[in-house]
Amino acid sequence: MALAGTTVRWGTRHGIARAALSLGARRGEVQANIIMNPEVRKNPYPAYEDLRSRGRIVQGRLGLLSVDHEVCRTVLGSPAFGVAMNPAALPRTFQRALRLTADDLAIGAIDPPSMLAVDPPDHTRYRRLVSKVFTPRAIESLRPRVADLADDLLDRLEATPSADLVSQYARLLPVTVIAEILGVPAGMRPQFLAWGERAAPSLDLGLSLRAFREAEAGIRSINAFMYGHFDRLRENPGEDILSQLVHLDVDGERLTGRELAATASLLLGAGFETTVNLIGNGTVLLLRHPEQLAVLRDDPAGWPNAVEEVLRYDSPVQNTARLSRTPTTVAGRDIAAQTMLVTFLGGANRDPKVFDDPGVFDVRRPNAREHLAFSAGVHYCLGAALARLEGEVALQRLFDRFPDLELIGEPHRRPTRTLRGYDALPVSLGTRRRTAQLL
Repeated sequence: MALAGTTVRWGTRHGIARAALSLGARRGEVQANIIMNPEVRKNPYPAYEDLRSRGRIVQGRLGLLSVDHEVCRTVLGSPAFGVAMNPAALPRTFQRALRLTADDLAIGAIDPPSMLAVDPPDHTRYRRLVSKVFTPRAIESLRPRVADLADDLLDRLEATPSADLVSQYARLLPVTVIAEILGVPAGMRPQFLAWGERAAPSLDLGLSLRAFREAEAGIRSINAFMYGHFDRLRENPGEDILSQLVHLDVDGERLTGRELAATASLLLGAGFETTVNLIGNGTVLLLRHPEQLAVLRDDPAGWPNAVEEVLRYDSPVQNTARLSRTPTTVAGRDIAAQTMLVTFLGGANRDPKVFDDPGVFDVRRPNAREHLAFSAGVHYCLGAALARLEGEVALQRLFDRFPDLELIGEPHRRPTRTLRGYDALPVSLGTRRRTAQLL
């Protein structure tokens, strides 16, 4: 049944889309080219500009497409649009197949009841409960701990002339932070990291059956651990945020086991995967733009805005989709109910109507924070504040500690389509090393 269920889930979420996109790629269609062409995935920005030249909203193989900042912001914030992966929007045959093969261990970040996969009023309830403990104040209180972790990881690099900054820094910092938020024992963190890496492609569209099985195996491993972990936290709660969620009771409302598992998967994706990409992308951009790094060395107060510019210029999440719930009109175009619209965040963040010289990386850009890297509306990224904090601390302390840091090979891009980042980043650490300074 588990194998049959995996195949059914793959067919409804990826199989049909993959067949359509493969056909579209052979015909040179723009959406299929962006998603399926490995060379385009390495550098999607020329394809986004091609899409921009075709109009504010363009018909694609699987729905409408946009790289227009205003259109994307409107769609993401409009109650006329809901989540794209809503099982209720599928044909009844598919809905029945999914019900018959339902598996709590297969619930990931984009599956109900994850907040990424439900609309109000369910989304309102989940967000209200989670926001009781995942507060801006709680996140900001993590800053000293994040700084200590960054310093510890950089201490380990002191004795080495070169390193892979992804495996030895960019991955280890956020996974340690999110593991502590989830109360995961220290000995489990390497395994947790491996499971997360396996599960990451689940956010993509058009996966092969083999890739989907691999991703779902990672999700199942995470959930199998988490269900037992919830039981342990009920008996012996810690001071971590997940312990607070497990015991949260607001006027008799609590999160169920399935809801806790979906929330944990979401926190893992929002608090780990995107941050790895942010740190890696930021490192490469600053090394390739030394004049921008010089600006930050002269004025360290500019680091928060620099992180915003990294998020704008090379967004860790490149796209997200919405499904129109009712007939609506966007940018003068009538859109029927049940129409898919893909917002290419990476393209919207380079819209020349919003950002002057959008193809220029400028850490002093005055409106860098107007990017849509964390989406918008009710589904604005729950982990945005944490990602910003970790990105700022990680990048500043890295370049403060190793002022002669330089690339010694070509960074390697991750093969994922939705998440954009590096899985290998070879660097020379240089001869000058500075003692860690408190932020």
